[in-house]
Amino acid sequence: MICFFDTNILVYCMDAADPVRQAKAIERFARACEQDTVVLSAQVLQEFYAITTRKLQPPLSATEAQLQVERLACFEVVGHSAASVIEATRLAQRYQLQWWDALILEAALRAQADVLVSEDGQHGQRFGKLMVDNPFV
Repeated sequence: MICFFDTNILVYCMDAADPVRQAKAIERFARACEQDTVVLSAQVLQEFYAITTRKLQPPLSATEAQLQVERLACFEVVGHSAASVIEATRLAQRYQLQWWDALILEAALRAQADVLVSEDGQHGQRFGKLMVDNPFV
């Protein structure tokens, strides 16, 4: 099974301010690492760095965040192209999604993921074979 992880789940793995969500996020990511193929996007890596160095309390140092991004980059990481951005615009309109969520959905679909692990979207919602899995539900 291919699991695409949204930024919010990876940030919760680092967020000691919310120990319940942190534990659930770590457990879900660890399970995917053991049993599944983990896929991320360049957008996820970018957002992870920005959020963990600016919005976490306390924030990660730039060096620690860089180290975490380097670790995450060991997984399959899909990029974006003009064609993928255009497809994301179609998804945003079709499903009434926020722009950044549409980019995540497009990348997950392009990666042929079975599961999109995210707290965004409706748990259990399907986009073809792709299903949204909110580990906090």
